Amino acid sequence: MAQQREVAAWRPSVPGVVEVFHAHFTEHAYPMHVHEAWTLLIVDDGAVRYDLDGHEHGTPHDTVSLLPPHVPHNGSAATPHGFRKRVLYLDGPLLTDELIGPAVDGPDLRDPVLRRRVGQLHAALAGPGDELEAESRLTLIGDRLRAHLRPRLATTGPRADPALARRLRELLDGRVVHGLSLAEAGALLQAHPAHLVRAFSGAYGIAPHQYLNSRRVERARRLLLAGVRPAEAAAATGFHDQAHLTRHFRRLVGGPPGRYREGAPPSGSSR
Repeated sequence: MAQQREVAAWRPSVPGVVEVFHAHFTEHAYPMHVHEAWTLLIVDDGAVRYDLDGHEHGTPHDTVSLLPPHVPHNGSAATPHGFRKRVLYLDGPLLTDELIGPAVDGPDLRDPVLRRRVGQLHAALAGPGDELEAESRLTLIGDRLRAHLRPRLATTGPRADPALARRLRELLDGRVVHGLSLAEAGALLQAHPAHLVRAFSGAYGIAPHQYLNSRRVERARRLLLAGVRPAEAAAATGFHDQAHLTRHFRRLVGGPPGRYREGAPPSGSSR
């Protein structure tokens, strides 16, 4: 089967929705990466398997998957014909950081009502004019997600976050655009570079360079959807040039930044 990649992405004028992302992949596999926002995912055809916090998960079509920010995960097709998915990236007060732990423990939610509401929200976001409906549906979805996650708070222990790994992540977060060498990080944290890599990878399941590149791609996505040209987005997010951005963008998003910048709701979207 020839590899297929169909991608549509846009940022609606609805508070709390950073991005809407629709994709159909047959062979594309996402490497380990992180998102700055909450990822709300439904699969319309096929299935996706992914690893989150060292555990394997799956997304059959009747499941809503909620992946928390800053937690590395990957993803690939779990069926021979690939998968078709719809994703919302959410920020703001809808979901708070205290819910990250419960979401890590159980990201796949079997809830037909929630699944239907997420699909209705995607339909409302497909074109201008239905912003109030979209906000209303998003509010109800937030209530239902919190109802799933909050009862788990009492039984969710603190996530492992060793001090050295956390301090390196803070350094990387503060140097997303300008970057950071291992030698410089080692001097600042008074640790051998090899020890830094082992500590970070052991704590978060992702290497420091993978973490930094995924943060840069996240920023590039926002700029591209705002109309910034790929070359300018590359320079603004720390990539060496447009080709450097394109290489990492294809791996983490599934298509080139130029086409992503042209993103719009897919034609034929309907309720």
